[in-house]
Order: sequence, then structure tokens, then C-alpha cells
Amino acid sequence: MLENERVVWDDLQRCPYLPNRQARLPIRWPQNGISRVQLDQRLAAGDRRSGQFLYRTHCPGCQACEAIRVPVAEFYPRETQRRMKRRGDKHLKLVINAPEASEEKVVLFRRHKIERGLAHGDEVSEDVESYSSFLVDTCCDSLELSYFYEGHLVAVSIVDRGVKSMSAVYTYFDPQFKLLSLGTYSVLRQIELCREWKIDWLYLGYFVSACEHMNYKGLFTPHERLIGGQWKRFEDPPRRAPR
Repeated sequence: MLENERVVWDDLQRCPYLPNRQARLPIRWPQNGISRVQLDQRLAAGDRRSGQFLYRTHCPGCQACEAIRVPVAEFYPRETQRRMKRRGDKHLKLVINAPEASEEKVVLFRRHKIERGLAHGDEVSEDVESYSSFLVDTCCDSLELSYFYEGHLVAVSIVDRGVKSMSAVYTYFDPQFKLLSLGTYSVLRQIELCREWKIDWLYLGYFVSACEHMNYKGLFTPHERLIGGQWKRFEDPPRRAPR
């Protein structure tokens, strides 16, 4: 933990990824923010960011969440990913700005949560203020990637940028947009940006093999996953755990 960090919340909660499990995610506040170099260090240690805060899982009796990162120079897309990338490049326009809240984004974010079965409690009634505290407020260098189809906003990704690392914080999209897989396309586009910016690693958050919303990340190979405090390399997509 950095010198300027302070734990502001540390209680058990319902697991956001697996049913009937408890999670412990101590929330830490870096009061003076963190530099790009410090972000690299925190990501390598397994940290994630939500708003102005950092967290890392410390769940009782469970290690299902594994931080996952892609070495962008070595990544080679499989054929389906190459098709998705070509189709997305043809149909989507990418705009990069600082994160900013708007009613349009809040509506899209809410639809993504509800229609994909991801909404819990207050997230159903998300407003500009709560959206901002989650995706606009930050303690590091953050960017907003907005994707437009024929002038209409269809997806947004929030990313954090370090010196040698970029972190995919959160992506939401129009669940009714069936032309291509927006979540996968955004990861492929982020890998491309990392290469353009000479960034070595793209961190994809947590890989959870038994969660259908989290295990797709294993399809980006080669990748490394943080297991038992050590980064372990995987060349092939992992098998999904039986339900």
C-alpha cells in the first residue's frame, strides 16, 4: 500500500461474479492520486480501480478472481477476432477524450446493466452523479473511448494509462447492437492503441472461469494470470468450468 493510501471500507459483501458467495474487496483511497509509474506497480500487484479508489480481492476461502493481462507485442488474434476487428474498423468511429458524464451515457450504461442481467440494487436507478463517481472521477490518468455507429453512441470504454501498462477499467455497450461483439472489439482496439503508444501490457481486470461475463477474457492469448501472487503464462484459452 502506498504511503498516501487509506483504507476507507472493508466489509464482506455479496460476490458480484458468482452466486451464493461472499466477497471482500478492501477499498483504498490514494489521497494524492497516483502517477503513471505507480499505476504500473499497482496493476502488477493485482489492483483494480473504481472511481477514485483502488481495490484488490481478499475473499474468504475463494481465489476465483485472477487478474489477467495481455503482452500486447506477442498477442496474435485468432481468425474470429480478426473478422471482428475488420468489421468494427469498417463500421465504428472511435473518439478518445477525458471521461465525462452525460444523460446519453447514463441511459446506455443502465440499459447495458439491466438487459445483460448485471444490475444490482441501486444500479437500476443509476444517475449522472453516481455514474460520475464510478466512471468519471479518478485517481490516475484516465481516458474515455467512445464508439459510434452512423453517428449513434453504441459503446464506451474507460481505460487507465500508465507508462508500460494500460488498464481496461469498464466497458458498456448497446446490448441490442448485433452487428459485432462490441466488448471483444473494444479489447482488440485497446491492444492496437497499446501498440501505437508503445505500452507493453493491457490489463483486462479479473478472469473468473465460472462467470460467463468474465471468462471471455481468456480468449485473448497469450496472456498471464496472477495466481498465488505469481504471474503465470497461458498460451491457449482455458476450459470453462462446469456450471
